[in-house]
Amino acid sequence: MGEHYRVVIIGGGTAGISTAARLLKELKNLSGEIAVIDPSDKHYYQPLWTLVGGGAAKKEDTVRSMGQLVPDGAVLMKDAAVSFYPEENVIDLADGSKVSYDYLVVAAGIEIDWGGIKGLRESIGKGGVCTNYSYEYTDYTWEVIRGFNGGNAVFTQPATPIKCGGAPQKIAYLAEDYFTQTGIRHKTNVIFASANPAIFDVVKYRKALEKVLDRKKIDARFLMNLTEVRPDAKEAVFEHIETKEEAVIRYEMLHVTPPMRSPSFIRNSPIADEAGWVDVHPRTLQHTKYENIFSLGDCSNLPTSKTGAAIRKQAPVVTENIIAMMKGEVPAATYDGYTSCPLVTGYNSLILAEFNYDKEPVESFPIDQAKERKSMYMLKKDVLPIMYWNGMLKGTL
Repeated sequence: MGEHYRVVIIGGGTAGISTAARLLKELKNLSGEIAVIDPSDKHYYQPLWTLVGGGAAKKEDTVRSMGQLVPDGAVLMKDAAVSFYPEENVIDLADGSKVSYDYLVVAAGIEIDWGGIKGLRESIGKGGVCTNYSYEYTDYTWEVIRGFNGGNAVFTQPATPIKCGGAPQKIAYLAEDYFTQTGIRHKTNVIFASANPAIFDVVKYRKALEKVLDRKKIDARFLMNLTEVRPDAKEAVFEHIETKEEAVIRYEMLHVTPPMRSPSFIRNSPIADEAGWVDVHPRTLQHTKYENIFSLGDCSNLPTSKTGAAIRKQAPVVTENIIAMMKGEVPAATYDGYTSCPLVTGYNSLILAEFNYDKEPVESFPIDQAKERKSMYMLKKDVLPIMYWNGMLKGTL
């Protein structure tokens, strides 16, 4: 039958590791009874990639080996899950083996769909086409910004859900700041072309960000979805979300946020909803059909932004609810949809957006967080990474 564990966690990212650490902290007798399944050797702190692309952080500081992060007492299985049999409490792995479980936590993250934009795969990482959504290419973003000397700098946001919804605009603000500092801003058009209808979903932060766009003279174009990159002509092709009209923009620099989707082994499984995400109750994070399955983070269908900060509030809920079930109780812990988006608006300035399912601000500091602040920039750059490695992944934050 293969190996059996009380708890199997699919994914060794932020959600998977912090949930494993919390479960082991709460229940010492789970030692050896939790498996974390992930094919990767490496774990990345992706929120810092914006600053890497802006030349303000080193990408080497964003990576650690998976083995050193999985908590003592959890078994790391270096493999990939390929199919689910929720009726039998079994999953198949890529190596052909099976693993059975009492409880399953699906925390497999989100998949970048490089093939979702025509010409992107062939053009990324050269000729001014860059992205911060990949460890491999984020250095190249900085190379492009540093070597830029005028023309159109175009930044895109796709029509799909994405991880860190603020990142596509953050790099536009940093680039604009750099162009200003280096004296080439007057011969540069900074264009932010987003498939969204506005710069931000939450009114309080939207108003603040509209002022940033104004002040920086960034040409924001909404309901514009990138469909093709033509590297030879240096053209980006967009389709208007509503009118389906095509628009072609020439670029000297093109920062692409690629479309994303749920991982294929989840999309085509019995635990997914119609859109391909793991179908869970938005409050308890328990599966709507299989009560011993939970999901959190980017692969779930929770109607909130897909951020590490959201996971920080989701992991305790999953942990408490699994422990309640182990004791024969009803899962009662709930998640309010909290997420956070530290919006870098330039070097040394940041708006810290924090909000819940109702799109209401839920702020951590006794100040107006819609105001740009250096202190909040320092928090993102210097404090949050330490909290992540030493607190969140150890189950203490």
